[in-house]
Amino acid sequence: MRTISYNLREHKASGELEALVHEHEVDLLCLQECDASDLPDVVGGLQMATATKENRLGLAMYYRRDRFDMVRADSFSLKKSLHDRVLTPAHERLIGVKLLDLETDHELVAGSFHAAPLTASNSLRRKQIDAAHAELLEMGTGQATLMVGDFNYPFFTQRLTEHMNDAGYDLSLSDRRTYTRYMVFRGHFDFATSRGLKIQKVETLPRGGSDHLPILVLADYLAPNDQLPTADE
Repeated sequence: MRTISYNLREHKASGELEALVHEHEVDLLCLQECDASDLPDVVGGLQMATATKENRLGLAMYYRRDRFDMVRADSFSLKKSLHDRVLTPAHERLIGVKLLDLETDHELVAGSFHAAPLTASNSLRRKQIDAAHAELLEMGTGQATLMVGDFNYPFFTQRLTEHMNDAGYDLSLSDRRTYTRYMVFRGHFDFATSRGLKIQKVETLPRGGSDHLPILVLADYLAPNDQLPTADE
């Protein structure tokens, strides 16, 4: 399964999507900082599953219709930072889609996530991540889950990794930094959390018109005899 996550920098990189989908044979495309009203229903053969309606910095997700049937889609608001309350860039910081994989007969819950900016605390972002996982788990209890996006968490990722492991999730960083625009804030901003999946690779793709680099996540479902972690483990 091949998933691209891309923060479009206020929609500036939207013209690159068609080429990205074709070049990397993408199954899922998850977007952040997009203008949902300016997105087409189909990109490179991928069908839009859902997009936020109220955000200035929107979220959207596309899926390959010859591989997946969409079961359910929803958007969610999460705990707000001061930045959110003052500038209102994003009322909804998560969209989730439940899919049936027609190739493998697995059910998959996928999320596109955009955490609060660096003006907020890591503690608040961890609460947003936990809340996002809880919403996705509600959509498909016991199913494989993949959440990708802009986590705005370039520092102290080891602590976040431990926090995710305690909650039953794997955290996967890409092979190279995904944000290098400002000297102080260089680092891995865009990554993936998962459960019930084996992440083979997270590749940072070449820079386009955004201040974030897109990432390509390669994932397989866990074998039937592999234990799916629970939040209590």
